[in-house]
Amino acid sequence: MRILVTGGAGFIGSHLIDRLMADDHEVICLDNFYTGRKHNVLKWLDNPNFEIIRHDVTEPIRLEVDQIYHLACPASPVHYQYNPVKTIKTNVMGTLIMLGLAKRIKARLLLASTSEVYGDPEVHPQTEEYRGNVNPIGIRSCYDEGKRVAETLAFDYHRQNNVDIRVARIFNTYGPRMLEQDGRVVSNFVVQALKGIPLTVYGSGKQTRSFCYVSDLVDGLMRLMNGNSIGPINLGNPDEYTVLELAQTVQSMVNPDAAIEYKPLPADDPQQRQPDITKARTELGWQPTIPLKDGLERTIEHFRTRL
Repeated sequence: MRILVTGGAGFIGSHLIDRLMADDHEVICLDNFYTGRKHNVLKWLDNPNFEIIRHDVTEPIRLEVDQIYHLACPASPVHYQYNPVKTIKTNVMGTLIMLGLAKRIKARLLLASTSEVYGDPEVHPQTEEYRGNVNPIGIRSCYDEGKRVAETLAFDYHRQNNVDIRVARIFNTYGPRMLEQDGRVVSNFVVQALKGIPLTVYGSGKQTRSFCYVSDLVDGLMRLMNGNSIGPINLGNPDEYTVLELAQTVQSMVNPDAAIEYKPLPADDPQQRQPDITKARTELGWQPTIPLKDGLERTIEHFRTRL
Protein backbone atom coordinates (compact mmCIF):
# COMPACT_ATOMS: atom_id res chain seq x y z
CA MET A 1 0.00 0.00 0.00
CA ARG A 2 0.92 3.67 -0.27
CA ILE A 3 0.84 5.10 3.21
CA LEU A 4 1.13 8.70 4.38
CA VAL A 5 2.49 9.35 7.88
CA THR A 6 2.08 12.95 9.06
CA GLY A 7 4.63 13.77 11.76
CA GLY A 8 6.61 10.84 10.36
CA ALA A 9 10.01 12.17 11.44
CA GLY A 10 8.89 12.42 15.06
CA PHE A 11 9.38 10.01 17.94
CA ILE A 12 6.38 7.70 17.35
CA GLY A 13 6.07 8.44 13.62
CA SER A 14 9.60 7.31 12.81
CA HIS A 15 9.16 4.01 14.68
CA LEU A 16 5.90 3.47 12.77
CA ILE A 17 7.70 4.16 9.47
CA ASP A 18 10.36 1.58 10.38
CA ARG A 19 7.62 -1.06 10.71
CA LEU A 20 5.76 0.00 7.54
CA MET A 21 8.98 -0.01 5.50
CA ALA A 22 9.92 -3.44 6.88
CA ASP A 23 6.50 -4.65 5.67
CA ASP A 24 7.30 -3.42 2.12
CA HIS A 25 4.81 -0.56 1.90
CA GLU A 26 5.44 2.66 0.00
CA VAL A 27 5.70 5.36 2.66
CA ILE A 28 5.42 9.14 2.40
CA CYS A 29 6.71 10.96 5.48
CA LEU A 30 5.23 14.44 5.95
CA ASP A 31 6.85 16.67 8.60
CA ASN A 32 7.58 20.35 9.24
CA PHE A 33 10.49 19.38 11.55
CA TYR A 34 9.26 21.40 14.52
CA THR A 35 9.83 18.42 16.82
CA GLY A 36 10.65 15.80 14.16
CA ARG A 37 14.25 15.10 13.16
CA LYS A 38 15.49 13.98 9.75
CA HIS A 39 17.98 11.80 11.61
CA ASN A 40 15.07 9.57 12.76
CA VAL A 41 14.33 8.45 9.18
CA LEU A 42 17.87 8.76 7.81
CA LYS A 43 18.22 5.06 7.02
CA TRP A 44 15.28 5.16 4.57
CA LEU A 45 16.31 8.24 2.55
CA ASP A 46 17.87 6.24 -0.31
CA ASN A 47 15.09 3.64 -0.40
CA PRO A 48 12.89 3.88 -3.54
CA ASN A 49 9.80 3.07 -1.44
CA PHE A 50 10.36 6.07 0.82
CA GLU A 51 9.65 9.74 0.25
CA ILE A 52 10.02 12.68 2.64
CA ILE A 53 8.19 15.99 2.25
CA ARG A 54 8.85 19.05 4.39
CA HIS A 55 5.35 20.41 4.78
CA ASP A 56 3.17 21.96 7.46
CA VAL A 57 0.00 19.95 7.95
CA THR A 58 -2.04 23.17 8.40
CA GLU A 59 -1.50 23.88 4.66
CA PRO A 60 -3.40 21.85 2.02
CA ILE A 61 -1.53 19.18 0.06
CA ARG A 62 -2.53 16.86 -2.78
CA LEU A 63 -1.37 13.25 -2.56
CA GLU A 64 -2.63 9.82 -3.62
CA VAL A 65 -2.44 7.22 -0.84
CA ASP A 66 -4.39 4.28 0.58
CA GLN A 67 -3.94 5.03 4.28
CA ILE A 68 -3.12 8.10 6.37
CA TYR A 69 -1.61 7.87 9.85
CA HIS A 70 -2.23 11.39 11.16
CA LEU A 71 0.33 11.86 13.95
CA ALA A 72 1.43 15.46 13.32
CA CYS A 73 1.34 17.56 16.49
CA PRO A 74 3.86 18.38 19.23
CA ALA A 75 2.90 16.07 22.10
CA SER A 76 4.93 17.25 25.07
CA PRO A 77 3.99 20.26 27.25
CA VAL A 78 7.30 22.08 26.59
CA HIS A 79 6.67 22.06 22.84
CA TYR A 80 2.92 22.45 22.65
CA GLN A 81 2.88 25.30 25.20
CA TYR A 82 5.71 27.16 23.43
CA ASN A 83 3.27 28.23 20.71
CA PRO A 84 -0.23 27.27 21.91
CA VAL A 85 -2.04 28.95 19.01
CA LYS A 86 0.04 26.95 16.52
CA THR A 87 -0.70 23.76 18.53
CA ILE A 88 -4.47 24.17 18.37
CA LYS A 89 -4.22 25.14 14.68
CA THR A 90 -2.25 21.95 14.01
CA ASN A 91 -4.87 19.87 15.82
CA VAL A 92 -7.90 21.53 14.23
CA MET A 93 -6.80 22.80 10.79
CA GLY A 94 -4.33 19.94 10.26
CA THR A 95 -6.97 17.32 11.05
CA LEU A 96 -9.55 19.13 8.89
CA ILE A 97 -7.16 19.16 5.93
CA MET A 98 -6.19 15.50 6.35
CA LEU A 99 -9.85 14.42 6.66
CA GLY A 100 -10.62 16.42 3.52
CA LEU A 101 -7.79 14.63 1.74
CA ALA A 102 -9.02 11.23 2.99
CA LYS A 103 -12.53 12.07 1.75
CA ARG A 104 -11.33 13.05 -1.74
CA ILE A 105 -9.02 10.10 -2.32
CA LYS A 106 -11.10 7.56 -0.32
CA ALA A 107 -8.22 6.73 2.04
CA ARG A 108 -8.57 5.35 5.56
CA LEU A 109 -7.36 7.82 8.20
CA LEU A 110 -6.08 6.95 11.66
CA LEU A 111 -6.14 9.88 14.07
CA ALA A 112 -3.55 9.79 16.84
CA SER A 113 -5.58 11.21 19.70
CA THR A 114 -4.44 11.19 23.30
CA SER A 115 -5.23 10.26 26.88
CA GLU A 116 -5.18 14.04 27.47
CA VAL A 117 -8.81 14.09 26.25
CA TYR A 118 -9.62 12.70 29.73
CA GLY A 119 -7.97 15.72 31.41
CA ASP A 120 -7.45 15.28 35.16
CA PRO A 121 -9.71 12.24 35.40
CA GLU A 122 -12.36 11.72 38.08
CA VAL A 123 -12.78 8.10 36.92
CA HIS A 124 -10.01 5.53 37.36
CA PRO A 125 -8.85 3.69 35.29
CA GLN A 126 -10.14 5.53 32.21
CA THR A 127 -12.43 3.72 29.77
CA GLU A 128 -13.26 5.05 26.30
CA GLU A 129 -16.78 5.92 27.52
CA TYR A 130 -15.45 8.43 30.07
CA ARG A 131 -15.96 11.98 28.77
CA GLY A 132 -13.12 13.61 30.62
CA ASN A 133 -12.46 16.53 32.96
CA VAL A 134 -10.59 19.11 30.89
CA ASN A 135 -10.00 22.77 31.71
CA PRO A 136 -10.99 24.55 28.45
CA ILE A 137 -8.97 27.69 29.27
CA GLY A 138 -5.91 26.18 30.98
CA ILE A 139 -2.31 26.15 29.74
CA ARG A 140 -2.67 22.57 28.48
CA SER A 141 -5.99 23.13 26.69
CA CYS A 142 -4.38 23.97 23.31
CA TYR A 143 -3.43 20.28 23.20
CA ASP A 144 -6.23 18.66 25.25
CA GLU A 145 -9.10 20.56 23.64
CA GLY A 146 -7.33 20.53 20.28
CA LYS A 147 -7.35 16.72 20.29
CA ARG A 148 -10.97 16.64 21.49
CA VAL A 149 -11.96 18.79 18.49
CA ALA A 150 -9.86 16.55 16.22
CA GLU A 151 -11.89 13.54 17.42
CA THR A 152 -15.14 15.51 16.84
CA LEU A 153 -14.05 16.32 13.28
CA ALA A 154 -13.10 12.69 12.59
CA PHE A 155 -16.49 11.38 13.71
CA ASP A 156 -18.40 14.15 11.87
CA TYR A 157 -16.54 13.39 8.63
CA HIS A 158 -17.28 9.71 9.21
CA ARG A 159 -21.01 10.25 9.78
CA GLN A 160 -21.54 12.99 7.20
CA ASN A 161 -19.16 11.94 4.40
CA ASN A 162 -18.54 8.23 5.09
CA VAL A 163 -14.83 8.84 5.63
CA ASP A 164 -13.18 5.63 6.87
CA ILE A 165 -11.64 6.58 10.24
CA ARG A 166 -9.81 5.02 13.16
CA VAL A 167 -9.22 6.87 16.45
CA ALA A 168 -6.46 5.87 18.91
CA ARG A 169 -6.18 7.46 22.35
CA ILE A 170 -2.48 7.18 23.11
CA PHE A 171 -1.25 7.10 26.72
CA ASN A 172 2.31 7.92 27.89
CA THR A 173 4.75 6.36 25.45
CA TYR A 174 8.54 6.22 25.79
CA GLY A 175 11.57 4.78 24.04
CA PRO A 176 14.53 5.68 21.83
CA ARG A 177 14.31 8.91 19.77
CA MET A 178 12.43 10.90 22.40
CA LEU A 179 13.73 14.46 22.46
CA GLU A 180 16.07 15.33 25.33
CA GLN A 181 14.38 18.60 26.32
CA ASP A 182 10.78 17.62 25.75
CA GLY A 183 9.74 17.81 29.39
CA ARG A 184 8.35 14.26 29.42
CA VAL A 185 8.98 12.41 32.61
CA VAL A 186 10.95 9.41 31.21
CA SER A 187 13.34 11.44 29.05
CA ASN A 188 13.73 14.04 31.83
CA PHE A 189 14.80 11.45 34.40
CA VAL A 190 17.07 9.51 32.03
CA VAL A 191 18.88 12.62 30.77
CA GLN A 192 19.23 14.06 34.29
CA ALA A 193 20.60 10.78 35.67
CA LEU A 194 23.09 10.42 32.79
CA LYS A 195 24.28 14.00 33.26
CA GLY A 196 24.61 13.47 37.02
CA ILE A 197 22.21 16.28 37.90
CA PRO A 198 19.30 15.98 40.37
CA LEU A 199 16.16 14.23 39.09
CA THR A 200 13.27 16.72 39.12
CA VAL A 201 10.02 15.43 40.64
CA TYR A 202 7.07 17.82 40.41
CA GLY A 203 4.64 17.91 43.33
CA SER A 204 4.79 15.02 45.82
CA GLY A 205 5.67 12.45 43.14
CA LYS A 206 2.57 10.47 44.20
CA GLN A 207 0.78 11.23 40.91
CA THR A 208 0.60 8.11 38.73
CA ARG A 209 1.34 7.41 35.08
CA SER A 210 1.33 4.37 32.81
CA PHE A 211 4.28 3.89 30.47
CA CYS A 212 4.00 2.07 27.15
CA TYR A 213 7.12 1.18 25.17
CA VAL A 214 7.05 2.60 21.64
CA SER A 215 7.21 -0.73 19.74
CA ASP A 216 4.13 -1.97 21.64
CA LEU A 217 2.29 1.22 20.75
CA VAL A 218 3.20 0.99 17.04
CA ASP A 219 1.87 -2.58 17.01
CA GLY A 220 -1.41 -1.29 18.49
CA LEU A 221 -1.68 1.52 15.92
CA MET A 222 -1.17 -0.90 13.02
CA ARG A 223 -3.72 -3.37 14.39
CA LEU A 224 -6.24 -0.56 14.78
CA MET A 225 -5.60 0.79 11.28
CA ASN A 226 -5.99 -2.64 9.67
CA GLY A 227 -8.80 -3.96 11.85
CA ASN A 228 -12.56 -3.33 11.78
CA SER A 229 -12.91 -1.26 14.94
CA ILE A 230 -13.32 2.50 14.44
CA GLY A 231 -12.53 3.40 18.05
CA PRO A 232 -11.82 5.45 19.97
CA ILE A 233 -9.56 2.83 21.52
CA ASN A 234 -7.14 3.36 24.42
CA LEU A 235 -3.58 2.32 23.59
CA GLY A 236 -1.28 2.30 26.59
CA ASN A 237 0.23 0.12 29.27
CA PRO A 238 -2.18 -0.53 32.17
CA ASP A 239 0.67 -0.99 34.68
CA GLU A 240 0.54 2.07 36.93
CA TYR A 241 3.56 3.68 38.63
CA THR A 242 3.98 6.82 40.71
CA VAL A 243 6.32 9.43 39.25
CA LEU A 244 8.56 8.97 42.30
CA GLU A 245 8.78 5.19 41.68
CA LEU A 246 9.86 5.92 38.09
CA ALA A 247 12.50 8.40 39.31
CA GLN A 248 13.86 5.84 41.78
CA THR A 249 13.92 3.11 39.11
CA VAL A 250 15.89 5.30 36.67
CA GLN A 251 18.14 6.44 39.52
CA SER A 252 19.00 2.85 40.47
CA MET A 253 19.60 1.85 36.81
CA VAL A 254 21.77 4.82 35.80
CA ASN A 255 23.20 6.65 38.75
CA PRO A 256 22.34 5.55 42.32
CA ASP A 257 24.10 8.66 43.67
CA ALA A 258 21.85 11.09 41.77
CA ALA A 259 19.74 13.28 44.05
CA ILE A 260 15.97 13.71 43.74
CA GLU A 261 14.73 17.30 43.83
CA TYR A 262 11.10 18.35 44.38
CA LYS A 263 9.50 21.28 42.54
CA PRO A 264 5.93 22.69 42.51
CA LEU A 265 3.38 20.85 40.33
CA PRO A 266 2.50 22.65 37.04
CA ALA A 267 -1.12 23.76 36.50
CA ASP A 268 -3.70 21.14 35.44
CA ASP A 269 -1.21 18.30 35.78
CA PRO A 270 -3.31 15.09 36.03
CA GLN A 271 -3.11 13.18 39.33
CA GLN A 272 -3.85 9.75 37.85
CA ARG A 273 -3.51 8.20 34.43
CA GLN A 274 -4.17 4.56 33.71
CA PRO A 275 -5.79 3.15 30.58
CA ASP A 276 -8.52 0.54 30.67
CA ILE A 277 -7.45 -1.50 27.62
CA THR A 278 -10.32 -4.03 27.63
CA LYS A 279 -11.41 -2.78 24.18
CA ALA A 280 -7.91 -3.05 22.70
CA ARG A 281 -7.62 -6.60 24.07
CA THR A 282 -11.00 -7.78 22.77
CA GLU A 283 -11.27 -5.82 19.50
CA LEU A 284 -7.62 -5.74 18.40
CA GLY A 285 -6.14 -8.70 20.28
CA TRP A 286 -3.54 -6.22 21.53
CA GLN A 287 -1.76 -5.70 24.81
CA PRO A 288 1.71 -4.41 25.72
CA THR A 289 4.45 -7.03 26.00
CA ILE A 290 7.52 -5.06 27.10
CA PRO A 291 7.96 -4.54 30.87
CA LEU A 292 9.04 -1.11 32.12
CA LYS A 293 12.53 -2.28 33.17
CA ASP A 294 13.31 -3.71 29.69
CA GLY A 295 11.99 -0.65 27.90
CA LEU A 296 13.94 1.66 30.20
CA GLU A 297 17.15 -0.28 29.53
CA ARG A 298 16.75 0.26 25.76
CA THR A 299 15.85 3.93 26.26
CA ILE A 300 18.81 4.58 28.58
CA GLU A 301 21.18 2.87 26.12
CA HIS A 302 19.88 5.09 23.30
CA PHE A 303 20.32 8.30 25.33
CA ARG A 304 23.78 7.19 26.45
CA THR A 305 24.98 6.97 22.83
CA ARG A 306 23.25 10.26 21.94
CA LEU A 307 24.57 12.29 24.86
